[in-house]
Amino acid sequence: MKLSWEALPLELRTTFRIAHGASDRRDNVLVHLDEGLGEAAAVAYHGETQAGIMAYLAAVGDIWEDDPCLLEDVLARLPAGSAAARAAIDIALHDVWGKRLGQPLYRLFGLNPARAPLTSFTIAMAAPEAMAEQAREAGLPIYKIKVGGAQDVAAVAAIRAVSSARLRVDANAGWTREQAAALIPQLADYDLELVEQPLPVGDIEGLRWLKARGLDLPIFADESIKTARDVAAHAGAVDGVVIKLMKTGGIREALRAIHTAHALGMEVMLSCMVESSVGVTAAAHLAPLCELADLDGPLLVRNDPFAGVTYDGARLCLPDLPGIGVYSVGQRL
Repeated sequence: MKLSWEALPLELRTTFRIAHGASDRRDNVLVHLDEGLGEAAAVAYHGETQAGIMAYLAAVGDIWEDDPCLLEDVLARLPAGSAAARAAIDIALHDVWGKRLGQPLYRLFGLNPARAPLTSFTIAMAAPEAMAEQAREAGLPIYKIKVGGAQDVAAVAAIRAVSSARLRVDANAGWTREQAAALIPQLADYDLELVEQPLPVGDIEGLRWLKARGLDLPIFADESIKTARDVAAHAGAVDGVVIKLMKTGGIREALRAIHTAHALGMEVMLSCMVESSVGVTAAAHLAPLCELADLDGPLLVRNDPFAGVTYDGARLCLPDLPGIGVYSVGQRL
């Protein structure tokens, strides 16, 4: 099999502001592996850059098997390094596998696409009135609200005033222990579903401390969770974990992480970075295994060159094409 790659610039519909910073575009990487497609998301706060991803891909070398069904053998030969680049190779390899067998990934995994949970829609940090307007205009049943700034309570209050949707908040590691302990009870008054990554990455004891305070609001870990080993380390400290292919290094490790979480009594939110339909559709094939979904990447992008998963409101509609089921816009393959 032949590996190649190219830049995948993505322009955002609106400025995407979270506790880590703000951006109007993302410079991702599109990977080709024979007929397979994959995507690597360059996320600065995870140490990923477009140049670094491409350098990793250039260094991979000849690790390929003649039989694309030997996924575990191929992936075991990948060198350490960029999780996003490894995810792109993993996705492309799964795409080849499904295409050559003539089946969508969800069918090869034995999953029912109708069991995929509804996805949330992300509302980036802005002035509270602007965030409320985004929610009012979108008219969707689930919102994930980015917090971690000076107006967190005001923002959630403004959104709740215009929407009866299910609300989740994501602090992106932007609070201290004391801030989280003070803010979570205030935010809970607005009928929240959960709080995502309230504390800095690695502060597992802080998460245990928060949980022991009986705040009566589920806490999910995101940035702290990359592999199944990280999931196991958070057992008893959180109620759930957020799994993203760009953190796990692809579909295979995401599956291990999902099953580990469930074995340890935690729920799973399947999520994405800012990605095109390539990366998000690949993840969506695992959605029937998860309790929650946050797979709105294509809805945030102005110039997505691909089509795959589609949205019926908040319902994820998986494509029935072989592999990940993605094709170039205007040219159904």
